[in-house]
Amino acid sequence: MITGIGAVTPLGHGFADSWQAMLRGSQGIGPCGRFTGLKWPYAGEVRDLDLYERFGRKHCMRYDRFVLLAAMAAEEAVADACISPDALRTAGVVMGSSRGGISTLEAAVNSRASAFLMAGTTISMAASFTSQRLGARGHVLGISNACSSGANALGEAMRLIREGRLDAALAGGAEAPLTPLCIQGYGASGALSRSGLMRPFDRRRDGFVLSEGAAVLALEEREYALRRGASIYAELAGYGNASDAHHPTEPLGEGQAVAISSALRDAGLEASDVGLISAHATSTLKGDSVEAGAINIVFGNEPPPVSAIKSMTGHMLAASGAFEAASAAMSLKHGVILPTINAEDPREPLDISASHREADISSAICHSFGFGGVNAVLALRRP
Repeated sequence: MITGIGAVTPLGHGFADSWQAMLRGSQGIGPCGRFTGLKWPYAGEVRDLDLYERFGRKHCMRYDRFVLLAAMAAEEAVADACISPDALRTAGVVMGSSRGGISTLEAAVNSRASAFLMAGTTISMAASFTSQRLGARGHVLGISNACSSGANALGEAMRLIREGRLDAALAGGAEAPLTPLCIQGYGASGALSRSGLMRPFDRRRDGFVLSEGAAVLALEEREYALRRGASIYAELAGYGNASDAHHPTEPLGEGQAVAISSALRDAGLEASDVGLISAHATSTLKGDSVEAGAINIVFGNEPPPVSAIKSMTGHMLAASGAFEAASAAMSLKHGVILPTINAEDPREPLDISASHREADISSAICHSFGFGGVNAVLALRRP
């Protein structure tokens, strides 16, 4: 059961603020204020956030920004779920990140310091520092599986709870990739937008805009959550993971369809049960077309409504998968399908809306597809 949500995104410093911004169809993308002179000047920044005030100088000097964003989101999730310090002692932490401490590593290399000694940059540090902050002494795991890392973290935490290894876990993704190296790398690969707008499934789409952020969900075993009277957003009911086994950057619809079908089967759902698809939808020409094809493979020519919220947040890499799962849980709880902005001239025949709308939806799936052909899909159900 999903009992708590925390997030820090280009739309807000907490999940509630980010949710309200998405209902309004707000844009979290803008000119990047951290550096100039790049061909791709746009980014999704978490603005006006004083990490020094929240964590202190020592932690800010020791840990990369993505680690602190992860801890910030986790602390909000714990508060939202009303988990006591005693209950946290046995909880696990599973955190995903694609780029890890790239900003600290880049700064170390540029200053000729030893990047090898930058321990606070490692992927596992997001999980271990969060555990330290919360006093969570259960299973701890860091996952790096490209853009699907955040969704993978949620899926693996769900497995640990199902197997009886944990009663509760904090799981999600965090990313702070707004560095010249990252932007130039993604840009040189042809993945980034020069227009500064993400246009999912639109004819004019020209790539994604890189963003930073974090999202963490509190997951609890059903009976454990009910015994303590927890408020439940949704059930994390299924997880599918599959590889394209095809190409480093070119996606394959068959592999994505396998992951979707696996998640549905794991959740005990039929394709006809799904009322919402939270799409990966990175606004790349090939990526969105392949994803639309995978949707048609599984759902036929009349798939359920599709929401692509990266159009508002930008692509937060690992954080996006977790944030989109959190948003889908909220959609199930409140019967709302979030808007997809900037998609005024659809290229693929999908049911997309430019404004949010009410809908009686009992289940949803969330897609996370990464470079290397790694595909993770989560299935959520209204409890």
